[in-house]
Amino acid sequence: MLRGDRSPRSPRPLVSDSWQRSLAADVDPDAREAPVVWERDEVRDIRSVHPLAAAIPVLRETVLRVADEAMHVMIVTDRDGLILWREGNAGVARHADRVRLAEGTRWSEDAIGTNAMGTTLAVGKPVQIYSAEHLVRTYHNWTCAASPIRDPDTGEILGSVDISGPLRTVHPAMVALVTAAAQLAESHLRAQMAARDERLRAKNMPHLRGLRGECGALLTPTGRVLALEPGQGLCLPERIDVSDGHGRVLLDDGREAVLERLAEGFLLRLPGTAGSRAQPRAVLSLSFLDTSGPGAVLNGRDLPLTLRHAEILALLAMHPSGLTADRLSCELYGDRGNPVTARAEIHRLRAHLGEHVISTKPYRLNAEIDADFLSVRRALRAGDIKAAAESYRGPLLEASEAPAIRDERDELFASLRGAVLDRGDVEALWGLFCHQPADDLEVLGQLAHRLPRHDPRRHVVTARMQRVLAEEF
Repeated sequence: MLRGDRSPRSPRPLVSDSWQRSLAADVDPDAREAPVVWERDEVRDIRSVHPLAAAIPVLRETVLRVADEAMHVMIVTDRDGLILWREGNAGVARHADRVRLAEGTRWSEDAIGTNAMGTTLAVGKPVQIYSAEHLVRTYHNWTCAASPIRDPDTGEILGSVDISGPLRTVHPAMVALVTAAAQLAESHLRAQMAARDERLRAKNMPHLRGLRGECGALLTPTGRVLALEPGQGLCLPERIDVSDGHGRVLLDDGREAVLERLAEGFLLRLPGTAGSRAQPRAVLSLSFLDTSGPGAVLNGRDLPLTLRHAEILALLAMHPSGLTADRLSCELYGDRGNPVTARAEIHRLRAHLGEHVISTKPYRLNAEIDADFLSVRRALRAGDIKAAAESYRGPLLEASEAPAIRDERDELFASLRGAVLDRGDVEALWGLFCHQPADDLEVLGQLAHRLPRHDPRRHVVTARMQRVLAEEF
């Protein structure tokens, strides 16, 4: 078709768009090889400091064994399409070397045309490219599936994970596999980021306490808000522009703050705001991981909650710096939300709890919070996987359809699952098994492998595995 011949059918829009981008970059479909950017010795130095290096063990565990057995290779690139890692079936790797599908070569669309790695980086979502969908004819005997991996801090693409192999071994499940692998890699990176945040917060808290009542906040090197000086009603977005590195910053409410660079991260302060600090006047315990329904205790007294009020308390606990009515509405209802409805719910909840428990402008909890889902997060950040698994008794507010609650519920479980699988602790795995979808073969497989032969739980696990496999095949 690229020569003007009539194609038996039109290409997929994804492929057609990629061809157009590739041709606009002067990629020749007939005579093109991926450019060698770095020699392999140089690649080793580059990948040793790349952010995705921390996720390689997760990707190997998730993808590599499957790729090897399926006559494929696993490839990991940086955001520019440079291949940093290539591992897998030795025979396929030799064929890959002949077509420069190797470490140190660049596979962006503008370098080598339509391919899964380059195209997934261009469109920012998982793709699979079959045979003649590759722009360059050299690769028509290959098929590949790739997914982008994003930085959990900034949301920017760090690179891609890809499975490539001969056309005869193509399998439709490959795109699902690389998608799951990318999600696990991101979960692993997110857990590492949380641990770094905790260390940075502990290291820099003396700077925040040193403000002696003046409004202020601790920021990460990328501008995410880590901690606020409590009791001053300071409302900040989740991220501050720190591109200048120092000087004055205009906040959303029109006030000017001063940005001061620390050894690692930043201190944001509002000069001249010193005053008395409001002390929490209540102790609020939230049990929202219980499948029997949400539970709350306020100052030692059981507090009946509707699901909507539990959702609001969960969101306020997740955002200690507070939420505006607009933001709360969006978190509860999504795009169809109405701030008026959110304000009415807050009014009812304040009447139920006592007005002193929830402050306004913005809405935030004026209480000491003990929440089970936050305890799981803290344990994961501290690397105490066993404690996290023991604290996790079920999905966060399982009946909730609020968008932000759904996202937190899924992310919390994914983070816990990834950490438990990484650690391989039998008791943590068993705890996860008791509170997860019954068809998770990876968890079942690890349990079957790690439980002692005479442990009665092993029979439960193997029976479940057999049932799941029978249903799939």
